[in-house]
Amino acid sequence: STKKIYRMLDDIDDDSSWLDEKVWSLDRSTFPESVKIQVGDEMEERPCFSQDGFRYAVSLVRSRSFFVDGSLRLLPYLDFANHDDFDSLELVGGGIGTLWGSAKGALLKSGKALEVGDEIRISYGPKGPADYLLDHGFVPPMCQTTSGTGGAITAELSFEIDDSDRFRDDKLDVLEYETYDLAPMEPLQVFDVTGGPGSTGEPDPAMIQFLRLINLGGKDAFLLESIFRKEIWGFMSEPVSEANERLAVMAVVEACEKALSEMEGPVGGDITSLSEKMRLCNMVRESERQALERTLIYVKQEAEALDLKEYYQERRLKSLGLDSEWSPENDDVGWAGNRVPGGADYDW
Repeated sequence: STKKIYRMLDDIDDDSSWLDEKVWSLDRSTFPESVKIQVGDEMEERPCFSQDGFRYAVSLVRSRSFFVDGSLRLLPYLDFANHDDFDSLELVGGGIGTLWGSAKGALLKSGKALEVGDEIRISYGPKGPADYLLDHGFVPPMCQTTSGTGGAITAELSFEIDDSDRFRDDKLDVLEYETYDLAPMEPLQVFDVTGGPGSTGEPDPAMIQFLRLINLGGKDAFLLESIFRKEIWGFMSEPVSEANERLAVMAVVEACEKALSEMEGPVGGDITSLSEKMRLCNMVRESERQALERTLIYVKQEAEALDLKEYYQERRLKSLGLDSEWSPENDDVGWAGNRVPGGADYDW
């Protein structure tokens, strides 16, 4: 929701206040509050080391930077390219030939054939409407509820391993082991849910996988034993037990309902009287409302069909060939030698 925008603004103000108190105000000859620059034939005064100047600098970096080769980078000239929803590509890393060899660079490629005089456009990436509004100050058509293009309308849901979870340390070990070569997965994860025309509302499989791990407990807690450490994250990609699956699904239901209840303002209504900024915020809110509602419908249907899913124990029995009743005539079960059920005098 647009709350992230206000959180970002609060963080910027907090950072600039600290910098002003600890650094800038102590040496204004080095860190002037404003500077004068030549604009055409006139000199204009611009904020510099101040709250307004810091806001401007942060907004410039967020709106002009691109994620290339695993890092956020400022790319002069390439950042002049405008966004297009269709027939456009994101900037990618690559090599640039020079007189002395080659150097790292970024490549701008068109997603369609161009004629002389055509504008070259790029994609600013798969972002939700709130991210586009925060980073670039607009909401592209593909992120709007009325676009008819489908699939790109998103909202965010966050989930976290509870501090009071008795198995918290084991679950953190699982996340750390699974991402050992990279930065360990954090106990707090944020996921996108999608809506829009053509979207089914099906949640991100990674989100359900994470929620199964979060809610692992009770009779399923044996999977947290160290003997399963290499396989447990893979186990979470499929239903574990009906009780665990219900907790995972209901976590999504509760998160969607909570997010919808916190959205301010009426649904729909006349927005012609709103300012441009308020109209954009209203558009983001309605887009995210639709994504949350689609997801909520989907997971509620999932909650009603939990008995139709195949769970870990069934899959395990199948893998051992023990999923059918045994009889002497059943040749499908590969009992070794005379070792058959009931073939000994053991008091089971």
